[in-house]
Amino acid sequence: MGASGTTTVDFGAFPGTSHATVDVTGQTGFVTTSEVEAWIQPVATADHSADEHKVETIKVVASYKVDGTITIDAFNTSQLNEPTFGPAAQNWVGGKGTRLYGVWNVGWAWN
Repeated sequence: MGASGTTTVDFGAFPGTSHATVDVTGQTGFVTTSEVEAWIQPVATADHSADEHKVETIKVVASYKVDGTITIDAFNTSQLNEPTFGPAAQNWVGGKGTRLYGVWNVGWAWN
């Protein structure tokens, strides 16, 4: 039988980033053939309310890293609205996409 729990992913200080990752270690019996999943856990952190956890555009994916270790990746999935170049100089100035900041709660389970 597997296990379940919670952890946090940290997108860093404002303005943050569009991707964050965390490893959950010490999972005895978790191997390459184990099934694993993760989700946003709507519980307040110091940075964000439970309601923000419910509505933010975060996708979480859990995967095998090595025996005993789950990797959880979190991505901001909102639209890219920043232009990729300036109209006058034609210089590349954008394309960074939208970013999240701070700590978010993630639930996970495997079997």
